[in-house]
Amino acid sequence: MLEAVRPFRWDLVRPDHLGTLLDGVPEPGLWFLDELIDCAAKVLARSGDGELYFVGRSADSVFDLLGGALPDPGRLHLLPLSTGWIDHPQLGPLRPAEVAQLRANLAAHGLAPEDLTRGSRPITFVDVVSSGGTFGHLLEILRDWAAGERADWPAIRRRIRIVGLTWRGPTSPKTHRWHQHAEWVRDLPAGSIRNVSVEPTVISYLADHQPKLTRSFRRDMWAVEEVRSPAHDDRTRRALAEAVAIVEAGRSPAVRKKLVRGVSREPAIAEPWLRDLIRRLAPKGST
Repeated sequence: MLEAVRPFRWDLVRPDHLGTLLDGVPEPGLWFLDELIDCAAKVLARSGDGELYFVGRSADSVFDLLGGALPDPGRLHLLPLSTGWIDHPQLGPLRPAEVAQLRANLAAHGLAPEDLTRGSRPITFVDVVSSGGTFGHLLEILRDWAAGERADWPAIRRRIRIVGLTWRGPTSPKTHRWHQHAEWVRDLPAGSIRNVSVEPTVISYLADHQPKLTRSFRRDMWAVEEVRSPAHDDRTRRALAEAVAIVEAGRSPAVRKKLVRGVSREPAIAEPWLRDLIRRLAPKGST
């Protein structure tokens, strides 16, 4: 059985192992924090009480903020996966060895067919989305895997939810909505997809310009041992400082109050699971 390969990322919820890594690194300015709080509140409320899997790296900061704020961060998962090279014309289809390694990596995150058929809580995938290609590839990977294992795909698909982070813009009947044009969407039950619109400057920063703690986990890296080791270059240390600051912000009563207010404005607040969650999320003495 193949051993899973996972890019190294520091555990920022318990950062006592960082040592002197941040010595001399300028304190980051979290200019996007208010928009990030709003985004995180909506992601949480629209998750369907699911296990949250943040695909790739674009939504790392949402993961970090909720990791600091939530009383039960165990429902949060980073899913390192870049599908950008899966259909690269010069590389051709995935080779059997690549498929095997990819499945081993996904299984380590609890996404093997046998795990997905056993659970009951929704599996909610979160990512910045333009056309929906990453989500489409991921669903195809899981569907083909389930077919090969003769797993109950209809039962698995009923568990899957999608939360897409999109660029905020004017709304009208003619506005392009990615999920209305992605064919794979038809394979999911109605109502499985929710979107969260984010201010364009912020979402562009998170998706395209923010320094990240890990390298993009493309198909050429799925089996590379090097990704297990931490980097200590200046860019990574700046990314680490920003991520640590976001987690610490999430722990603060002020940010948790804002999260509670944001979640409370969502229609899902009528559901018992979300009301219970915000009771535990709210700082003591604020309810």
